[in-house]
Amino acid sequence: MNQTKYIFVTGGVTSSLGKGIIAASLAKLLQGRGYRTTIQKFDPYINVDPGTLNPYEHGECYVTDDGAETDLDLGHYERFLNVPTSQANNVTTGRVYLSVIEKERRGEFLGKTVQVVPHITNEIKDRMQLLGKSGDYDIVITEIGGTVGDIESLPYIESVRQLVWELGENNGIVIHLTLVPYLAAAGELKTKPTQHSVKTLMESGIKADILVCRTEHELSQELRQKLALFCNVKKEAVIQSIDASTIYEVPNLMLEEGLDVVALKKLDLPKKASPDLKNWNTFLKRLKNPKQTVNIGLVGKYVEMQDCYKSILEAFIHAGAANETKVNVISIHSEHINAENVEEKLGTLDGVLVAPGFGERGIEGKIEAVRYVRENNIPFFGICLGMQMSVIEYSRNILGYKEANSTEMNDKTPHPVVNLMEEQKNVTDKGGTMRLGAWKCDIKPDTLAYKIYGEKTISERHRHRYEYNNKYADELQKAGLKASGVNPDTGLVEIVELENHPFFIGVQYHPEYKSTVANPHPIFVNFVAAAVNTHKK
Repeated sequence: MNQTKYIFVTGGVTSSLGKGIIAASLAKLLQGRGYRTTIQKFDPYINVDPGTLNPYEHGECYVTDDGAETDLDLGHYERFLNVPTSQANNVTTGRVYLSVIEKERRGEFLGKTVQVVPHITNEIKDRMQLLGKSGDYDIVITEIGGTVGDIESLPYIESVRQLVWELGENNGIVIHLTLVPYLAAAGELKTKPTQHSVKTLMESGIKADILVCRTEHELSQELRQKLALFCNVKKEAVIQSIDASTIYEVPNLMLEEGLDVVALKKLDLPKKASPDLKNWNTFLKRLKNPKQTVNIGLVGKYVEMQDCYKSILEAFIHAGAANETKVNVISIHSEHINAENVEEKLGTLDGVLVAPGFGERGIEGKIEAVRYVRENNIPFFGICLGMQMSVIEYSRNILGYKEANSTEMNDKTPHPVVNLMEEQKNVTDKGGTMRLGAWKCDIKPDTLAYKIYGEKTISERHRHRYEYNNKYADELQKAGLKASGVNPDTGLVEIVELENHPFFIGVQYHPEYKSTVANPHPIFVNFVAAAVNTHKK
């Protein structure tokens, strides 16, 4: 293909309708037809990236190989497409304005008055086309965050209007995701919110080419005809998106509705072969027909909001399907765990994952959870802060350093077994003190880590500030907490594990970021397998 084609996905009526899942599902179908496809997310908030946002505000912060802290929707993109994303796949209003202001300070606008139109919109359009101009993709899908009509979304909507016009006929289309609510009192679906949403979009100069309608009930042919007529789209372009039992069913539902066929027709592209979803459907079959069930505790401090641990929950779905096992994830707030109730909370579980996080809240509960599962031979998996808690727990209860801690929690601790990296101690900018993105790790032979990965060198994504303190490495090693993975460049410990335990591993990185439908992460797969073995006993 000579020219990259563009698909823009906007949302109306309400947020959280699933623009990311629809975008990822369409991309999956187009990829299955042989088109090189990528997805990008444009977020209207003024933070430069989600890195400094509280998880309660925006869900988890997803990290790419190149170290970008991004929106959690990029996780969906990677899980569906099995293709890495990058800094270019997520843009925020903060990043756009920062770039324009820096250009103005450098004098790049030659004394012109800098305005939303054309300067901000030009910056947005440039970033919208960045991946398309790389030559790596046939189709670029762009998800616009927020809802049509929001003040903060206006520059993006205007940029889409301009870009669709500039690209010309059949080179750019708009999919509008909307809600068709069911009123129980009236016993019917209502189209008026969708009509108003499309009207708002048209007031901004954009005509929706395809309507995707989220609904709890089937859309009748009569209702589709009504939506087509009043929203100015063809009837075949009114796509039903009915509630599904799992997000992984959505590509098949969109295939049945013909979303990919309608999109290709509007982009004047050949359908090619039917989408190859063989491996996808094998995964789906295993997911929906488990042979056994395990209960795994997720010990964290943001458990009230599921999106805070989105990638971990999805990695359990992938690993569960690989083991033909249903994984019941039981959320346990670490602030509510203590020595008196730990057995009651964890004693019946088949495995425990201690989750990542920042700050001292809920720390003692995590340490108590690690102690309990270590002493009671329950499979344990610690991620980032969870791995650090296992080091602190071992230092306190095996080495006898009762005041061992991380300097993140207590900078006066006499035994800082987890410490800030030396080169970061004088950095005050919170956005600049992290070890981010993909880092190498050399795995030692004859270890659990090597058994899991089957490779001497791996690459995993990081997002953390504090590190295992190598001053205590020899003592911990001699006492039985093995350092089985080390970064070859810095010497920093990446993986710790225990021998003579059914499964005990802590990792400094975030393996959940790399788990996809096509490639479930091996640690999660092995952890679930260990939980199955424990459950059988």
